[in-house]
Order: sequence, then structure tokens, then C-alpha cells
Amino acid sequence: MSLEPAFVLHTRAYRNTSLLLETLTRSQGRLGLVARGVRRARSQTAALLQPFRPVALDWRLRGELGSLRQVEPAGQPFVLRGRPLISGFYLNELLLRLLARHDPHPGLFEGYLTALERLAMPEFDEAVALRTFERDLLQMLGYGLPLTHELGGALLKPEQWYRYDPERGAEPVHNPAAAGLIVSGATLIGLAQPKISAEIARASRGLMRAALQPHLGSKPLKSRELYARFPDKGAV
Repeated sequence: MSLEPAFVLHTRAYRNTSLLLETLTRSQGRLGLVARGVRRARSQTAALLQPFRPVALDWRLRGELGSLRQVEPAGQPFVLRGRPLISGFYLNELLLRLLARHDPHPGLFEGYLTALERLAMPEFDEAVALRTFERDLLQMLGYGLPLTHELGGALLKPEQWYRYDPERGAEPVHNPAAAGLIVSGATLIGLAQPKISAEIARASRGLMRAALQPHLGSKPLKSRELYARFPDKGAV
């Protein structure tokens, strides 16, 4: 097969000289690959198999795991430091938790690439990059959030408060201190826009956490633990 654009999401040692890779490929989705011999002293391949580095891969599939046959650089690595680096690991964790192997989703590779580009830009708001990716990822996986209409079918009102269920939608409430996940209509409407503002990105953090949690399972995300080392900017 021809070389396929990809990113390495995670690596771990395998036997004496090899690596087990979890990768995101453009057309095949998430793939598990064995990179044989790349940990030998003279091998230069391991340096290419790092997160946030665009690569092109060739492999042979046999069952659940494939064998890496060739890897080439496909662009400059994304330089992420501090909180953006943790955010990059957070994106990788989401993909590892939520994606099944061999289940491609059109547009996901490009969405991930865009998120990395934004995280690497100091002037771009980190929370906006994350909320956009989370929202779009849920949509691609078939868990898209109802963000435009109330449960009864009426259009959401910016000034109204809603009790929000990520699976069912928004139910109007009179008191923002009511029980449940209470979100303003302005936040829901803003989250539905192609371009999310920084204010909406921060206001929707709790909503996105609630929407992702049923699909992530009970095991805590390691990246969220790492965020504790940095001041909270409303990103995750």
C-alpha cells in the first residue's frame, strides 16, 4: 500500500527491541502497530515515532495488530510546551478511549490536525481549540449534542436557563440554582456555532465534561491530573 498520513498517539516498549504503537491514520482511523527493532541502538526510526509529529506510514495488517513496514517524516513536529503540551496529551487520550480500532471517521484526522495547529499557536485560545475538538469528535462518533432546540421542539432562547441532558437535550428551568446540569441558552447556542468564542468555550467546560464522561468510563484521565500543575485557564 502507499504511505498513509498518520500521527502516533501512544507508544510502549514491546519485547527487547520493539514498540507497540497506537496511531491515528487519515483513511483507516485508529490502528495498533508493532514497530519491530526500532529500539536497537543504531535505529533512527524511534525518533520519528513520537506524538505530535506528522508521519507517513506503511504497514501490513494481520488481525487486530499490524506490522509497521516503513515510516517517513511528513512535516515538522508541533512544538507544544506547558499547558498546550498537556492538552495535546488530552486529545490523544480522548482518541484512545473513544475510538475503536479499524473504525475510520471522515474528517477526524483533519480535525485532530487543526487542533494541534491551534495548540501550537501561542495567540490561539486553548479552551476554544479543545471545545471545538470535543464537540466535533462526539458528533463524528454519533453522540452529537442537541444544541439548537428545547426538548419540546422550540428554539433555544439565549436568556433562558436550561437543565441539560447530553443525550436528550435542554429543558427550561426558572432558577439557575436548580438541580442538575444548568446551562444558559446563550452557552448552548454559542457552542453550536462553527467558531466558538473564548467566553463560550469556558462556559461550556462542565457541559462537555458531562457529555464525554459516559463514553470515557470510570478510569480517570491521566492528562487531567497533569493539569493540576498549571493554573486553571478554563480549558479542561
